[in-house]
Amino acid sequence: MKLLFDSFWRAVAYCLHWNVIVLSLLPLALMVGLAWVLGRFFWESAIDAVRSLLESWKLLAAVMNWLEGVGLPGLKAALGPLVVVFISTPVIVVISLLLVAALMTPAMLRLVARRRFPTLERKRGGSLVASVFGTAWATLAALVALLLSVPLWFIPPLVLVVPPLIWGWLTYRVMSYDVLAEHASRDERRELLRRHRPRLFGMGVLTGYLGAAPSLVWASSLAALVLAPLLMIVAIWIYTLVFAFASLWFAHFALAALAALRAERNAVTDLPYVETMAPAALPPAAPNPP
Repeated sequence: MKLLFDSFWRAVAYCLHWNVIVLSLLPLALMVGLAWVLGRFFWESAIDAVRSLLESWKLLAAVMNWLEGVGLPGLKAALGPLVVVFISTPVIVVISLLLVAALMTPAMLRLVARRRFPTLERKRGGSLVASVFGTAWATLAALVALLLSVPLWFIPPLVLVVPPLIWGWLTYRVMSYDVLAEHASRDERRELLRRHRPRLFGMGVLTGYLGAAPSLVWASSLAALVLAPLLMIVAIWIYTLVFAFASLWFAHFALAALAALRAERNAVTDLPYVETMAPAALPPAAPNPP
């Protein structure tokens, strides 16, 4: 636990480093540009498609008509944009994570290694190809899980539990490999994952819950939809910072755990060698007296 909390506070401190702040601007700019393009060309059509789908459900249409009859006409109009925002949020989160992993994690890993572990040997047990394929597989699995869990999002407690767990698992899978690929050998990486898997997964889940914070803005008030463009930029900025923090947290934790593992193995191999000597030959026993 000491290593877990020590790496946590170090990651928080490193988030204030000017290098990290500058690095965060690139994925933020890319995400804001992508969100603007999608919103500019697909926002209205997406809302119309969602409204048509909702109106085709007779039970939901009856409920909306009843709410309109009791004096809540705004809820029916806001339901379409609200559903679009909730469905697009997981996709934005996943893309933010991938951009941070690709554009920020290598540079932040070098920063941590240079400042804290300058003598740590790089055994390069991972590769870029394996990282890309592993990330692609984990991302596809996470997107499928998010898609299958969409019906659970309409149950108020579960919408705050299921998506962060999926985001956390994806963060754990992506970051655990990337932060060890350069410095650890394949055997060392497997050993570290075996020893620290629960802690690494817990770090990913906590990051997922931190990334879910912007979603509370949409759930807090329907009036927030009026400021959707501005709040989306703020949400993307929060996602970028959260995943940048996650990269630093995993980097500090993994490199410190790797250094401890090598120190442990060196301590075992450096034990003094004690030579075993055969006992000296004993003189023959005297014959028993008659």
